[in-house]
Amino acid sequence: MDKKLLTIQDLSCVGQCSLTVALPILSAYGIETCVLPTAVLSNHTMFKQWSYLDLTPEVDNIYDNWKANGFKFDAFLLGYLGKKSLMNLAERAFDEFAAEGRLIVIDPVFADNGKLYGGFDMEYVKGMAHLVRRADIILPNLTEACFMTGIEYKTQYTAEYVEEVLAALSELTNAVAVVTGVELDGKIGEAINCGGKISYVMGEKLPKSSHGTGDIFASVFTAEYLAGKSLEEAADKASVFVQDCLRATQPEHFYGVVFEKILASQRKK
Repeated sequence: MDKKLLTIQDLSCVGQCSLTVALPILSAYGIETCVLPTAVLSNHTMFKQWSYLDLTPEVDNIYDNWKANGFKFDAFLLGYLGKKSLMNLAERAFDEFAAEGRLIVIDPVFADNGKLYGGFDMEYVKGMAHLVRRADIILPNLTEACFMTGIEYKTQYTAEYVEEVLAALSELTNAVAVVTGVELDGKIGEAINCGGKISYVMGEKLPKSSHGTGDIFASVFTAEYLAGKSLEEAADKASVFVQDCLRATQPEHFYGVVFEKILASQRKK
């Protein structure tokens, strides 16, 4: 059966992140990808200035029409929300538009490198810690996992520390936790906790990072998982995709990665 997925996140008219990443990647995998844009930005915030149009006042009208048309979704992918009120709207989407056996994947998107992104506070963190209880799979980075569980973020740590964070996430939610950005023994990757079974997917640590790579990881991971890959296989595919994007992106392309070239080459295989 063909899958119909709803992704809820913002739309930057220029810049490779959020919906401009999720829509082409998921569609290229053959997934019918429907969108609920939470806001429209002229461009994302890595540029020196931007405009922002909040679309949340329109969501009630969108939902009313979806109900009238009888829309249902087999999967949900949540990315950057930015406002606590959107969490309630996301839960309403789960309640009103989920097909039987639906999959809910949540990428929290509110912090990295031990710090909250601009505009976020602990109330937002608490709201996200509540929202992830509705998920089947969550994709926090290590910083977000620490904020949601109240564990002190560390830059130097062992596998035992990572597994402490995973255990704390399992007390927070029954969702499978795929914690990204874990660095161990000179490698970087994901730590996965599926019902108490912990596994690692580790790869080469490249000397650079970029805006939007988390959105790319979430999109490829979700697409691969929906295609029948295991959690570990999906995480590995997503990690390799991100690494290929970073390698293909020149330094002057500062605002994202050229995922389009990698996606096109992989679709030809």
